[in-house]
Amino acid sequence: MIYKTFFKRFFDIIVSVFAILLVAPLIVLVSLALVIVNKGTPFFLQERPGKNSKPFKIIKFKTMNDERDEKGELLPNYMRVTKLGNFIRKTSLDELPQLVNVVMGDMSLIGPRPLLMSYLKLYDDKQIKRHDILPGITGWAQVNGRNSISWQQKFEYDVWYVENISLSLDIKILIKTLIKTFKRKDINASNNKFVEQFNGNN
Repeated sequence: MIYKTFFKRFFDIIVSVFAILLVAPLIVLVSLALVIVNKGTPFFLQERPGKNSKPFKIIKFKTMNDERDEKGELLPNYMRVTKLGNFIRKTSLDELPQLVNVVMGDMSLIGPRPLLMSYLKLYDDKQIKRHDILPGITGWAQVNGRNSISWQQKFEYDVWYVENISLSLDIKILIKTLIKTFKRKDINASNNKFVEQFNGNN
């Protein structure tokens, strides 16, 4: 399909560059606020699997500090999320830096979310197909439940998207994403509630 092999990338670049220019003041403001709150870098980089499971560094706003216990070990996630970080998570602002990943070609605007590298060995033969394309900032699973559905259902949505990519579907997902973000729907991101890790299909 021409859209999947060529125009999707063109669409990603045009929309991402426009979006970066549009929200640049907000990105700068959030970055400066996080530098103060975190007493350090405003960004969080982590290795994630991209297309064909090739690793890349995902860029997100850093919503947790680096506080440790008396043994020098990092405190649990829910204890390290700052008030500002919690707000950024709830409003999905932490995803904005990934627009840079899209421009660099590591990600697409629309596609299966890039999860942890450790999950690769846990997928079955069908689920691994979610890595046949570039991962996305948002995707079919995100507009159909996001954190409120099971891992198995998320992966079914991801694979369905891979097999049904089209311009009309991408536009539909973008519109639904904007609506859900505005309504803060299907988001579980409080100080003490994080998405449960995927531990395999059994």
